[in-house]
Amino acid sequence: MVGRILAATVAAVITVAAANAAEAPRPPGQKWSFGEIFGTYDRNALRRGLTVYTSVCGACHSLDLVAYRHLGGVDYTEDQIKAIAAEFEVEDGPDEDGEMFTRTALPADTFAAPFPNVQAARAANGGTYPPDLSLITKARKRGADYLYALLTEYRDEAPEGFELLDGMYYNEYFPGHQIAMPTPLFEGSVEYTDGTEATVAQMAWDVTTFLAWAAEPEMEERKRLGIKVLIFVLVLTAMLYALKRQIWSRLH
Repeated sequence: MVGRILAATVAAVITVAAANAAEAPRPPGQKWSFGEIFGTYDRNALRRGLTVYTSVCGACHSLDLVAYRHLGGVDYTEDQIKAIAAEFEVEDGPDEDGEMFTRTALPADTFAAPFPNVQAARAANGGTYPPDLSLITKARKRGADYLYALLTEYRDEAPEGFELLDGMYYNEYFPGHQIAMPTPLFEGSVEYTDGTEATVAQMAWDVTTFLAWAAEPEMEERKRLGIKVLIFVLVLTAMLYALKRQIWSRLH
């Protein structure tokens, strides 16, 4: 009996999830600098994306798998990384008295979490838990395209005939079109130090690039290794082919 109930529950959840996913249209494909086979991350976009994350996204979403020292991969110097980390405080301890305490973040620390625990995060967000963004572009199908579309396709009102639940917001690319997160980006939400105009599209592009890097900081190294392996295989193939021709020419 319990097994049948469990099976029915699982089937219902899968059916609802599939239905919701089907309602979300495929996000338009974007030409990301890191999307090509030999692509790399745009360093300027990464720096601007860090600004958007720390100024906007980081107020609710954590980045638990990324340490400040990893910003060396974005071409920040050691002193710059120390300065960025010093802007935040993290919990540490226990101390000699067995008490937890807060201190200034160090390069070895992961990005400071906006909430001390899941319960606090839910309490501050109407019962909804803002997901960690460390792997968000890998956790979603067509991750970068999806995230960019999500951030840029909020609507002030739901289409006629669409029933929007209380406390929810309409988004064209979110499964089910109802999302608990209000519009996060507004024109001029941040000020870029390089003078780039902080439009919604630009901020969405930059923070998506940054979060793609956060999910795969080793991507460029992996691609470089892949190129080396490909060259090695091609050279080895040519050598073996030449050796084969030499051997068979003697037999003939």
